[in-house]
Amino acid sequence: MTPPRSDQEFVRMPDAEFEAILARAAEEGARRALADVGLDGDEAALDIRDLRSLLDCIRLVRRTAMQTAVRTITTGVMLALLAGIALKLKIFGGSP
Repeated sequence: MTPPRSDQEFVRMPDAEFEAILARAAEEGARRALADVGLDGDEAALDIRDLRSLLDCIRLVRRTAMQTAVRTITTGVMLALLAGIALKLKIFGGSP
């Protein structure tokens, strides 16, 4: 059976059939892409969950490191200010 053609030599098919072919091609492409990166098979869902958990841990470590750096810098500035005030007021028995 020859598919019907329009006057411009395009093949015509019903929308439902076209959408079915498109869905099948998309699904096959997605499976092939997952297989190419090694995320096919029974363990794929567990692997993806592990990767997401690892990314969450990396974000947490980055955030904690930034908070620690800010706290350290703030503490250093406060200690320097307190040392300057102590020297200015001669609290530690500075020279006369």
